Amino acid sequence: MRATGVDARTGARRLWDAVVDRDEDRAAEVALRALADGLDAETVLLDVVGAVQRRVGAEWAANRLTVAQEHAATAINERVVAALVAAVDRRPPHLGRVVVACLDGEWHALPARLLAEVLKLRGFRVDYLGAQVPAPHLITHLHSTGPDAVALSGSLATRLPTAHATISACRSTGVPVLAGGAAFGPDGRYARLLGADVWAPDARTAADRLASDPPPRPRGGNQPIDDLPHLGDQEFTMVSRTGAQLVKAVYAALEERVPAMRAYTDAQRRHTAEDLAHIVDFLAAALYVDDDGLFTAFLTWTADVLDARGVPPRHLSPALVLLAAELRDFPRATRILDAARAELSRSADPGATA
Repeated sequence: MRATGVDARTGARRLWDAVVDRDEDRAAEVALRALADGLDAETVLLDVVGAVQRRVGAEWAANRLTVAQEHAATAINERVVAALVAAVDRRPPHLGRVVVACLDGEWHALPARLLAEVLKLRGFRVDYLGAQVPAPHLITHLHSTGPDAVALSGSLATRLPTAHATISACRSTGVPVLAGGAAFGPDGRYARLLGADVWAPDARTAADRLASDPPPRPRGGNQPIDDLPHLGDQEFTMVSRTGAQLVKAVYAALEERVPAMRAYTDAQRRHTAEDLAHIVDFLAAALYVDDDGLFTAFLTWTADVLDARGVPPRHLSPALVLLAAELRDFPRATRILDAARAELSRSADPGATA
């Protein structure tokens, strides 16, 4: 329940100022003051700390925070959460047991931590396993504890194949899966595609659903991991297995097409290779779920990030052309790359054609 007469936006603004000043003590004081002034703990967690963390990501993307500043801000927010939960009196758990974990390879743990703390406030017994939880370890934990649900958090779409395997393994233990995070799409389409029992767009909705309408235990065992017919063409497998070779080939061809790249510093070469690797990884993810929009959304976001850093995003289109040439015998990959290139062209010049 949210308190009335107290403005969470004011608390978020004050917390933001403390976070960007890297003042951990003041950040904790801001959050505790918001609590003392009448905001309930859940609102402070989600609408103050959560709002600040979302702004941290947006400011990094806009090149107004460095990677180091983003990491420092996240670390301060994590310590603010610890200070908040230590100051709140919680009643003994009276609802079910929920395991909260990040997918293997997922390092963005704060959203999962916020969910875990909200569930505790609601009266759930929670096992919070943190970032990057290997699926075998998670399954062992489910077998030993027998929870009522497991909540899986993922922010990177490149982890969707891992999510599929993890969801299937969790359900095979008889534990229903709630999926959340940007990796599963803005409307949860990938959560449903990969077999999750429930999808929630945010921590408050997830807690509401688990409290009011908990998902039943799966019947009939696990969802087969090969239940996506489009994977039969092996395009995902080939692209994911040959990613390093694809990056190397596209980089060499791009250097021939853009002679200025030959004068790049070592750091510029490394960053370019990393950008190409991300492109290949997201292409593989799009092939896995067979969704052009996943890859196009990543490319348009990447173009915006590059533009904010003074790097001409026009170099993305030649990279896509060269990657398509390497994958000319892969019709789904070609389709996805062509769709993204057309969207980049429209974004750069609304009157242009691809």
